[in-house]
Amino acid sequence: MPLVNISLLKKKPAKYIKAVAHGVNSAVIETMGFPVDDLYQIVHEIDPQCLQFQKRVKDRAMIQLIMRAGRSDKSKQDFYAKVVENLAHNPGIDPENVLITIVENHDIDWSFRDGVAQFVV
Repeated sequence: MPLVNISLLKKKPAKYIKAVAHGVNSAVIETMGFPVDDLYQIVHEIDPQCLQFQKRVKDRAMIQLIMRAGRSDKSKQDFYAKVVENLAHNPGIDPENVLITIVENHDIDWSFRDGVAQFVV
C-alpha cells in the first residue's frame, strides 16, 4: 500500500497514462507483495520544461513511492527492474528515462480515514 506519485509529460492520451499507472501498480504487487486492491496513485501531468531529467528530452517518467519501512533491498531492486520492463513494453518509455525513488516511513505516519493512525490502533 504505497502512495505512488507518477510524474509524466503533459498532453499524453488517457490510454498512455493508464498504461503507466498499471505498469507501476502491477510491479508493486508482483515484487513487493502488496494486496491487489491497495491502489493509491497520483498522476501528475507536467509541462516538458518543468520535468527536468538531466539532458533527456523524450518521454520520461519520475516515480516516487512512499511506504512503510521493511521491504528488502532485493524486492526494491526487483521492483525497479519490473517497472522499467513494464513501461518499455507499454507505453514504450525507454528504461533510461525512468527515475524511481522510494521514501520509507513508519506505522504512525499513516491515516487512511477518520483521523486515525490505523496501523497503531
